[in-house]
Order: sequence, then C-alpha cells, then structure tokens
Amino acid sequence: MSKHSIKTALLQVHSVIGLALSLVLAMVGMSGAIMSFEDEIQASLNTAITRVEARAVPTLTPDQLIARLQTNPDPGKVASVTMASDPSAAVRIRFARSADGSRPSSIYVDPYDGRVLGSPRGEEFFATVRRLHRWLLLPGDAKGYGRPITGVAAIGLIAMLISGIVLRWPYRARSLKMWLKPNLALRGRGFYRSLHAVVGTWVLPIYLVMVLTGLWYSFDWYKSGATWLLSRPSTAAAPMKPKPARDVSAAETKPLALDRVWSTFLHEQGSRFATALLAPPDAGTVVRVRSWARDASHPGARDEFRIDAVTGRLVSSEIYADKPVGERMLSSVLDIHRGSIFGWPGKLLFMLAAALMPLFVVTGFLLYLSRRRHRRLSRPPLGSLVPGE
Repeated sequence: MSKHSIKTALLQVHSVIGLALSLVLAMVGMSGAIMSFEDEIQASLNTAITRVEARAVPTLTPDQLIARLQTNPDPGKVASVTMASDPSAAVRIRFARSADGSRPSSIYVDPYDGRVLGSPRGEEFFATVRRLHRWLLLPGDAKGYGRPITGVAAIGLIAMLISGIVLRWPYRARSLKMWLKPNLALRGRGFYRSLHAVVGTWVLPIYLVMVLTGLWYSFDWYKSGATWLLSRPSTAAAPMKPKPARDVSAAETKPLALDRVWSTFLHEQGSRFATALLAPPDAGTVVRVRSWARDASHPGARDEFRIDAVTGRLVSSEIYADKPVGERMLSSVLDIHRGSIFGWPGKLLFMLAAALMPLFVVTGFLLYLSRRRHRRLSRPPLGSLVPGE
C-alpha cells in the first residue's frame, strides 16, 4: 500500500470518528473548562458563610455539631463532615442521597455553636456541569449509558490524535515553524486546515493526559489495569471492594458516633493537618478520614485513615509522602486530569485546551464540507461522458 493510500485511509478514519463524536467531545471539553477553577469560584462566592470569627472557646466535636443540626428540620443522613485546624474556618456538612437519588444541598455551620450559616452558592450548578462532563446528563448517572459513551469518546479522541499527527507529518519534520505556527494569511479551506492542524499540535500532549486519566472514570477494567501497573503488588492484589447497596432504611438507624474517630485522628495527626473529612460508611463501623496537610501541593496529596468508630482503634493509615511514585499518581488522577497537579498555571493551560475543543469540531466540520464540495466539483458532468469516445 502506498504512502498516499495510507494517508487517505487515515483521513477517512479521522473524519468519521470526528463527525461521530464531535458533539460529545464538545460538551465534555466545555464542561471540563467550566469546572477548572470550581474551587476558587466557590470560595469567592461563599466567603460570607465559610469564615467565622475565631473565639477563645473550644470548638464543638463532630457529634455535638450533628446533634445541634438535628434540632432543625432533618435534612437527612450525614455523608461527610469537613473540619479544619484554622479556628476561623466553618465546618462543611454533606448529606447522603435520598431514596429518589437526589442529594440535599450541603451546609456550613459555625464550629463554636453549631449555628447553620447557609448553603454554598454555585454548588448545584457545578454538580450539574459535573454530571454533564462525566455522564452527559443521561439517566442513571454512573450506572447509566453516559459513562461508557464518554469512555468510547475518549478512546476515539486517542485515535484522532494519532491519525491527526500522522496526517500532518511534514516533509521538513524538524521545522518548528511548520509544526507550531498557523498560516494566518490563508483563506477558506487552507486557513481551516492550518488552524485545525497547528492548534491540534499545541494541545496534543494535554489531550493525551486528559484522555488517559479520564478513562479511569469510565471503565473499571482500565482502572484495575492502571492500579496493577502503578501500585505495589500487595496493593494491586487487594480486590476492589464494591460499594454496598444502599439501604433506604439506613437513614432511619442510629448514626455512628464520630467523636472517638476524631479523637484518634487528632492523636495521630495533631496540628499537622489543615483540613480533614470524616465519611461514615453505609455499612460497618469503620470511618474513613481523609486529611490534607498544611503544605499539600494539590488536593490529591492527602493522607487517609480508617478508624473504628466504636473502639477508636486505628485500622489502617496511608500517608501520601510515604507512597511510591506510582501510588501517588493513582491518588492524584483527578489532579493530573485537570492539570492542578502543576499548580494554577497547569489548571489554566488545561482549561484553555479543553475550551478549544469546539474549535476542532467547527474547523473539522468545515473541512469535511469543503472536501465533499471539492470532490463534487471535480467530477465530470454526466452528459460529457459519450460512449465510444
């Protein structure tokens, strides 16, 4: 097969996949860009309820906070309590999903008297954008069709990235100008092609990182394979425990006491932590505590403890600083996916790359229409074909 035939076949593959997945990729890209600075936007919108005046009195324990909360209309079962070492930081409480799948809005409470400060603005908006990004807002969320569709779109994007870079491989491969500078003097089809190819080269490394980490959330087999590849043998061999089926009557049972958990955690961490999230289980007595140190470089740099709520016994602990590189990567998949592992410059670059996805959809579609028009015009008129000539 000649080089021209190979490139023609690759162009067909590139075009067909692009046309089939263009709408999904555009929605995923734009929703990802919107979520890039979610934490900063939320913090700015909710300053009035996330900060309190520090006082010279002890803060309430988790059980005391929950007990005071229950004197108000009961919002449901507590799913997590986030507490901070900063004496002026409010406590955030999240609630479990109800039987119909809806989740009440989280609230911030005063750590000194348990007073409800309010629900964060923007939470529902970003939750909807996240469902669009991960599951395309299709019914069933993670258990519906949206999850595998976004996974297939990610695999399709890998095919387009590989075929695209092969298609634009220049004769002067070492010329950086040819690779990285669009020809803005062109018009029409030539301009679309130049913009599509050059900007695609700019964002190709970022898209590869996004796709390879995004597949973690789409397919269990991919997640298991990445865990086997990057973690220690003892960790990879441990079977992944499926989430227990949610018992609707669980919300009616007496919740676990968290004070022993909190006491054990403070004994282990002392003042080294900045923020800690206590997450009671749906079943059993072991509570997971995620802790972020004061000098944590990104959200994935967290320690994790499992503590028995009945006895206060430390069941297990995973310290981020003690993990090998592969397991640090597994803990930071989301931060790698969104670029936050590289600080705010990385988040900005990844946001811009995600926001450029509609550019490739538009220019790719215009190039496809242009090729069809060119082929149609290049065909000789049917009346000009005289038999015997």
